[in-house]
Amino acid sequence: MPSLQSRSDDGALPSAAVAKIALRDRISTTRRRRSLLEIGDAARGLAEVVLAQPEVRRAATVTAYVSIGAEPGTGPLLDALTAAGKRVILPVVQPDLDLDWGTWRGSTALVPARRGLLEPADRLGLDAIATADVVLVPGTAVSPTGARLGQGGGCYDRALARVPVGTPVVVLLYDDEVGLDVPVDPHDRPVTTAATPTRWLPLR
Repeated sequence: MPSLQSRSDDGALPSAAVAKIALRDRISTTRRRRSLLEIGDAARGLAEVVLAQPEVRRAATVTAYVSIGAEPGTGPLLDALTAAGKRVILPVVQPDLDLDWGTWRGSTALVPARRGLLEPADRLGLDAIATADVVLVPGTAVSPTGARLGQGGGCYDRALARVPVGTPVVVLLYDDEVGLDVPVDPHDRPVTTAATPTRWLPLR
């Protein structure tokens, strides 16, 4: 996914961008080394942790996403949210890397999209994220103050600008990806909470 980072006149990336690339690469390498058993266990643990939270139990609408590769798995979480009667909406990446949203109606209702993603077929509009009571987002790391490291495209930084103040914004990670030193750029949007297979950790 292309980076939002601009280059200086001599073509060099800013130091924050270089640090983000290095951290992202390190975490991606660690994720690829996880076994399928570990990834599966983590996915089930993540679903249990998220569904146990009062703000999630109270929520009518929750944003989520379909995990790919060695990301913390969201399959059990999507099933659990649906079983709990939640309306779940998923991101749809636009050509300009902004996010539209569609309705989760089960894995068989997803369609292939760019970059190996799976997306819902319907479209709810860019502002649909503002209707969510809890916003669950992907990431690769988070700092103790809520600085989130994404994949470098800036999709969620755009979308999170539409989330009303006070709405929980939760990044889903493995335990060893929480509490790291994440470089911050002016356009970065913080999260309020980290959820892992073992804990729910308020940030900031």
